[in-house]
Amino acid sequence: MKIVHADDIEWKRGLEHRGGTFHYRHYFDGEPNTPGNFQFNIGRTQGDFNSPRHRHNFEQFRFQVDGAMDFDRNGKMKAGAFGYFPEGAPYGPQSSEGTSMTAVLQFGGASGSGYLSRAQVKAGQAELEKIGKFEGGIFRRNDDVEGRRQTDGYQAIWENHNNRKLEYPKPRYRDPVMVDPSHYEWVPTGKGVSEKLLGVFTERRAQAFQVRLDAGASWKGPGRSVYLVVNGSGKVAGESYAALSGVYADEGDAPEFTASDETEIMILSLPNLAGIELPTRETMMSAAE
Repeated sequence: MKIVHADDIEWKRGLEHRGGTFHYRHYFDGEPNTPGNFQFNIGRTQGDFNSPRHRHNFEQFRFQVDGAMDFDRNGKMKAGAFGYFPEGAPYGPQSSEGTSMTAVLQFGGASGSGYLSRAQVKAGQAELEKIGKFEGGIFRRNDDVEGRRQTDGYQAIWENHNNRKLEYPKPRYRDPVMVDPSHYEWVPTGKGVSEKLLGVFTERRAQAFQVRLDAGASWKGPGRSVYLVVNGSGKVAGESYAALSGVYADEGDAPEFTASDETEIMILSLPNLAGIELPTRETMMSAAE
């Protein structure tokens, strides 16, 4: 189990392969080169941030902490909104309405395509910048270099890392699923404990829900999940928590929260990918020849 607090994490510049100003606080990583690798951050964008319409071969949960993000034809996410962005489904273009702060969990999904680590993305970007440049979320290859003239920035990095063409999964959902939790009712599940189930997604059962604890109430959560304290204070696993504290519980963990003040928690449970294996790099390279 891992516990971190927002004020202990420095803001860093990121998403240079997209466009505009983006900084992030990094909370948790999964295990690289596994189907279930993941990354959880809180990102902060400025009004100049933009990203072209694109899609991924991984999945995303988003929780809008503050401000608003505009996804054009897919709609806007305002403060308090939750979104599920499925692999293979295009979304955007994306822009920030002024300063915006979003908690994002990106993770390998039901297709078994996995998820590149931040270090792998940075290394791939640096390598590609020797033969082209990233502009507005697109990688543009230099005129004297063979290959596709322009490609989505992340796709170019993924293809460079894996030495093969990215084949996007067939989308299980046509569009992102955007949820307004304020329209849900709290359902009592124990003494001083209520929940809002926001959604269970794909046959691998990635799940998102919220829990509210009255002052003095206690609650144990599931393993293989990321927890973000939305507001409130108390103790988890014997350590104090406050707004924007994060917890990662591995398989078999059961973090217990005890609230000093009324507390709301967002819980993002990762999918069960039992039986899925990533191809080795050697296998991928042979397939590309």
